[in-house]
Amino acid sequence: MDRNVGSFTVLFQPPFWVGIAERWETEGYSAARVVFGPEPTDAQIYQWLEREWHRLNFSPAAEGERPAAERKNPKRTQREAQAAIRDRGVSTRAQEALSRQREQEGAARKREAKGRREQERQAKYLLRQQKKREKKRGR
Repeated sequence: MDRNVGSFTVLFQPPFWVGIAERWETEGYSAARVVFGPEPTDAQIYQWLEREWHRLNFSPAAEGERPAAERKNPKRTQREAQAAIRDRGVSTRAQEALSRQREQEGAARKREAKGRREQERQAKYLLRQQKKREKKRGR
């Protein structure tokens, strides 16, 4: 017996909280994304789901693996979730890419600042040398 399955995940993608709705139907897998802004409470999420789920603009159905219908022990599920977070972290691929980009921009900014400081140091040195020469000539 096939059944429709849906899930809704709320995660933080700086600077906003985002909800990702997924559903598996007989046609296949589809997903939708919602931006919440500030962190929503559980009650706000439930109310929003009741009001807005039918209005979500899901992607066209694509072939996808349906989640298993078997029921797992809640303790085992919790252990698996903790292990996944410990191994991979809470971030998504997009968040990891943005983090790498921020690190690269920071390193570039650091190199530029170092170059500017070196140029200023060199300019001060040349000015001191010029003043020293003028002083020696008696001006």
